[in-house]
Amino acid sequence: MRAIRDAGGWTKERHTLPVKAVDLVHAVHRWLGCRCGRLERMSRECFGLIGGLGVGAAVHYYERLAKAHSAAGVPLDLAMVHADMPRMVRWAESGDARAMAQYTAGLIERLKAAGATFAALPAVTPHLCIGDLFGLGEENIERIKRQNRRKISVIIGNPPYNANQANENDNNKNREYPDIDARIKDTYIKASTAQKTKLYDMYARFFRWASDRIAENGVVAFVSNSSFIDARTFDGFRACLAKEFNEVWVVNLKGNARTSGERRRQEAGNIFDDQIRVGIAVWFCVKKQGPHGFRIFYDEVRDYAKSDEKRHFLTSKPLRERRMTQIRPDAKHNWLNLTDNDFDTLIPVASKAAKLAKKPAQEKAIFKLFSLGVVTARDEWVYGESAADVTEKVNALIDGYNADRKRLAGTATDEIALRLDYSIKWTRAVKRDLSKGVPYAYDDKLLIDSLYRPYVKKALYFSQQLNEMQYLQREVFGIGLDNTAIVVSGAPAAKPFQTLATNILPCYDELEKSQTLPLYRYAKNGERIDNITDWALKQFRERYKISVTPAKAGVHLDLASTTKVKMDSGFRRNDDQKQRGGKAKARAGDARAGDVRNIGKEDIFHYVYAVLHDPVYREKYAQNLKREFPRIPFYADFWQWADWGRELMQLHIGYESIEPWPLARVDVPDEKARKNGAAPKALLRANKDAGSIALDSETTLNGIPREAWDYKLGNRSALEWILDQYKEKTPKDPTIRAKFNTYRFADYKDKVIDLLARVTRVSVATQAIVSAMRAAAR
Repeated sequence: MRAIRDAGGWTKERHTLPVKAVDLVHAVHRWLGCRCGRLERMSRECFGLIGGLGVGAAVHYYERLAKAHSAAGVPLDLAMVHADMPRMVRWAESGDARAMAQYTAGLIERLKAAGATFAALPAVTPHLCIGDLFGLGEENIERIKRQNRRKISVIIGNPPYNANQANENDNNKNREYPDIDARIKDTYIKASTAQKTKLYDMYARFFRWASDRIAENGVVAFVSNSSFIDARTFDGFRACLAKEFNEVWVVNLKGNARTSGERRRQEAGNIFDDQIRVGIAVWFCVKKQGPHGFRIFYDEVRDYAKSDEKRHFLTSKPLRERRMTQIRPDAKHNWLNLTDNDFDTLIPVASKAAKLAKKPAQEKAIFKLFSLGVVTARDEWVYGESAADVTEKVNALIDGYNADRKRLAGTATDEIALRLDYSIKWTRAVKRDLSKGVPYAYDDKLLIDSLYRPYVKKALYFSQQLNEMQYLQREVFGIGLDNTAIVVSGAPAAKPFQTLATNILPCYDELEKSQTLPLYRYAKNGERIDNITDWALKQFRERYKISVTPAKAGVHLDLASTTKVKMDSGFRRNDDQKQRGGKAKARAGDARAGDVRNIGKEDIFHYVYAVLHDPVYREKYAQNLKREFPRIPFYADFWQWADWGRELMQLHIGYESIEPWPLARVDVPDEKARKNGAAPKALLRANKDAGSIALDSETTLNGIPREAWDYKLGNRSALEWILDQYKEKTPKDPTIRAKFNTYRFADYKDKVIDLLARVTRVSVATQAIVSAMRAAAR
């Protein structure tokens, strides 16, 4: 074992696992600063420094470091683990030596399993020495008291760039701050109108503390992600900012890599050389004693700017010389992308108030109940191409859970997370069940179909134990419940508004932040209840005079041929439609002139679905739809739109049974693959200009109409969603990757060809209806 270099020279003492607690933090930082700037400059006496991590993440990064060093020919001798400091400090301050011992023992055990031969655990923090390990010294306490007595006029911060641990298996939760979190709840969250508010990250905590701590005259300056500027999640934050400060100066450097399409290109490079994926903004919040009012001054880097240009933009001139734009926010505390339209006068599709209302008269929205799609937090374990695939994975997960439940029975709650078998996927709820000793058992009744992505169904194990958040889906698409729902993209949204009907349970990511608006909801006793409110029915009947004679107008589709039907109300197909159209057919059973149709709740359901597809509506209210639930206008001809909505719903839900579009299949043998006894190489690549899809190295589908690519959900066409989901991908979960990575496109090739042909038909038919909508009177 090589010696360890510290600030004073060579240490003679050599440690082997288990680890001793040694105060080496300052020495290591100095040593790294002069010796380890680049991997190729590291000496043969090398080690890795792992900082601020939980057990799972520490081991994960140790393995990555060891692999990288080995590849460079530099062995990794020592892991300096500066692990989970908030938790260690908490135990140190309370004098809980047993908890600290259990934690370090778990870390050591897992590092040994990862191949470490030596590890050193530094002192709890750089400023807390071993002598103070089990209690704060008097000098430290007095320093804190002095600091709290002082007035602070300037606070500058660069809070950590993480809201939560990415994976529960990492055991790397942020430290809890109950007092600050209570203030956040009473201010930012209370003032927010967002459906799902997530404001307990370190950014919000820093700013809440700084806002409360700054003196009557002072400045809070900080660097943050740019979502504070325009995300609906932070509307309450912006509202409080207006009450607590007099001026805010914001420089928006953009760079949000979590956007897509043209917006992603506009956001361009991140000022930190793309080392992080969030956009960046620099803030100066000014508080003045005496003056009233609130002003916002805003500047932003140009669209499409690269990282080096953004750094020059930031440093080229001081704040006082910048030509800042003064922003006047709207009543909903939006600062950017302000709208000037009648959106707020339209009828709301859904709202928190209607959802929580106790009396029917208070349910002032079209839908009473709405729910996010299911969040499993372990998709690779509980979703699969087949029921058999899911059954195998779920049984392995349950077996691993039950084994740990028995092995760790009687273990203290704080210690359980350190000793779990992390070959399976843990989440907060599953850890909580284990600590309570709750047994798990497989139940094949919980296997259902789920709409995982647009036009892609998967088998799902719909278990309350193994799905982290089911929201209200058991009242919508519970086991064996018959229902139909309109799914819309949630807010705030980075992609264009999208909607898709379904008769099976949707995943949260089916669309972006999927929100479900069902036709019915179900009580616990199984009773089916109308989900469209009586209030909405009254609004529509009053608007349209209770009953209406339907117009003859409309484009109706024969689902077997998608030939268009021209009725006699003045609608005329354009030349392009005439070229693609066929002979007219009227759908049997439709009410025609002279028949009186009373507006019912299902008619309203179809009307809403049609309006949400209206291209004129989407263009006019594009910004509103990215920030909040849709609202619906009353169009002149209710029945025309209701009929269109019904036809769209039949297309989008019945896509698997519609007649396939006659795509031309071309097969050219891949002789190399055949000679090696291998399947053709999977490609699933679209060529929109050529109207073709290369499925693999042997098969191409030709004859895809141009308009089929125009039917989009978000930034992808329906066809592209299918191609994306059936590609061969390496699973992220290491256990799934090692034991259950059995998917091969060749096994599903014929199914995908059939699906693409049917969805091509759906896409062309949808675009025909949307084209007719654009020409309709409103």
